Amino acid sequence: MADKPFIARGFHGRRAAAPPGRLPPGQYETRDFPVLSAGPTPHTSLTAWDFTIRGADDASPSVRWSWDELQALPHETPTVDIHCVTKWSKFDTKWEGVSVDTLLDAARAAGVANGAFVLAYCDGGYTTNLPLADVTGGKAWVAFGYDGAPLAPEHGGPARLLVPHLYFWKSAKWVRGLTLLPNDEPGFWEQLGYHDRGDPWREQRYRGDP
Repeated sequence: MADKPFIARGFHGRRAAAPPGRLPPGQYETRDFPVLSAGPTPHTSLTAWDFTIRGADDASPSVRWSWDELQALPHETPTVDIHCVTKWSKFDTKWEGVSVDTLLDAARAAGVANGAFVLAYCDGGYTTNLPLADVTGGKAWVAFGYDGAPLAPEHGGPARLLVPHLYFWKSAKWVRGLTLLPNDEPGFWEQLGYHDRGDPWREQRYRGDP
């Protein structure tokens, strides 16, 4: 799943002084990469792994990539700050992946029904919802590399959604696809009281936050 308020082994809480204007309100900087999970870590083999984009209507086509097909797409290497709802932030994280824009362009070309929202779904049953505007325009990736190495399973490998401008639970671990929806549909943590969008600069942690 994406990051959760249950802290697993690997969290050390080492804090550092943050550069001015870079840390969202209520956050602190860490140089560790805490491992947070609410369930067991899936271990999907690359031969069995795939990624699918589909429409909400069962009659809509879908488009699917195997691991090798995803690797053949253009890669990007974003360096971004990430912010967890449990209040840690980590600066200058280095990733490798495929832009969600690239995948959605292919889905539209294949006739997949468009939508104003996406619902990411993952191994382990986790889901999270996002407006389409938050995963397009160079804002989101399906990431499979971190800091020059394959993404480790405890951090969401073989691939996770990376949406760094929102709280990190929206960067769903172990992602396997996106469903394009005409209307918003709350995901796992959103149904349990987390904010629908999760903007760290507005401290949108929980339902009812502005």
